[in-house]
Amino acid sequence: MDQSNNVTVFILMGLSKNKNIEILCFVLFLFCYIAILGGNLLIMISITCSQLTEQPIPLMNQPMYFFLNCLSLSDLCYTSTVTPKLMADLLAERKTISYSNCMTQLFTTHLFGGVEIFILTGMAYDRYVAICKPLHYTVIMSRERCHAIITASCTGALIHSASQFLLTIFLPFCGPNEIDHYFCDVYPLLKLACTDTDRIGLLVVVNSGLIALMTFVILMVSYFLILYTLRAYPAESRSKALSTCSSHVTVVVLFFVPILFIYIRPATTFPEDKVFALFYTIIAPMFNPLIYTLRNMEMKNAMKKMWYHHLFRGGK
Repeated sequence: MDQSNNVTVFILMGLSKNKNIEILCFVLFLFCYIAILGGNLLIMISITCSQLTEQPIPLMNQPMYFFLNCLSLSDLCYTSTVTPKLMADLLAERKTISYSNCMTQLFTTHLFGGVEIFILTGMAYDRYVAICKPLHYTVIMSRERCHAIITASCTGALIHSASQFLLTIFLPFCGPNEIDHYFCDVYPLLKLACTDTDRIGLLVVVNSGLIALMTFVILMVSYFLILYTLRAYPAESRSKALSTCSSHVTVVVLFFVPILFIYIRPATTFPEDKVFALFYTIIAPMFNPLIYTLRNMEMKNAMKKMWYHHLFRGGK
């Protein structure tokens, strides 16, 4: 590999060449990253510490919130593989990343992105069982089943990420070394490889695009079945279930549509790719806490009880 690879450093082209725009983007993304850290940490702390309050059933023992806790953790990890480097580059004169760090970023972004995709699928399955098979819910969504879903999500993401990494790590890079993106991803790297990448590009479409498409279709079908089942529910129960499911659908659309735009096509790059990538690397992780808390009365009540318990009663 080393003999056919003359590139040791890549130059990231970033979002813009205008310094004023870069400074504006830095301020915006700094706010976004603080919101991502604060919002997701707040959700994780509220769910984990709900067992210390007077909750009848701690949120951590409820499958939906168990998955939400895992989703928040994956959000934090996922956006942290991209956003800090992006913000540092926005203030830098020369945006560079070493070959090894580029490959590491490629691996970790697909790893945590894959975890998030599969957790969202697990959450859809949880809502499907809760609404379509309520009498069997506690049996089907046992603690062991929830842990098995998370284990499967991590394993599937690892296989996906490792395959993307292996498709890229053996590519020869002879120059140029300018990546037309703000982070290392497969398609921009394929564009720089000094070899025929048509077959590898097809494998990337299968590994990323088709997986994302199949997952998106499965999610939409599950929510369609949920909506169909809700017709027979009383108005109050139907309203609560619709509120929960609509928040899930919002997250799914916000995350999957940009991913499908980029990965479902052959190995080509467009200038718009960088804008679409912002949606699933920064914007979706930022809105997830807002969507899941502001649209969820049980979550808001749990947060109020938890913080009241710790701030005004001293945790007693």
